[in-house]
Amino acid sequence: MQPATLPPSSKTVLQILDAGGSMTHKDIVQQSRLAPRTVRYALKKLKERGLIIEKFNFRDARQIIYQNRSSYVEKPQSAFA
Repeated sequence: MQPATLPPSSKTVLQILDAGGSMTHKDIVQQSRLAPRTVRYALKKLKERGLIIEKFNFRDARQIIYQNRSSYVEKPQSAFA
């Protein structure tokens, strides 16, 4: 499914992630002014379509960081890692 067929809440969340970079669920709720449940649904739809990336939050293991896949740049691996 293409972004054009996404629910309006998913489009809003994707735009927020585009503009703001990596964010937690709480950050997205605050920026979008959508209900937490609506944001969870939007993130679920975006994840199903492979449009976002979930990353582990090293500062707070209870939270996941979400990022738009199109703005994701993987760091090169070190030969010594």
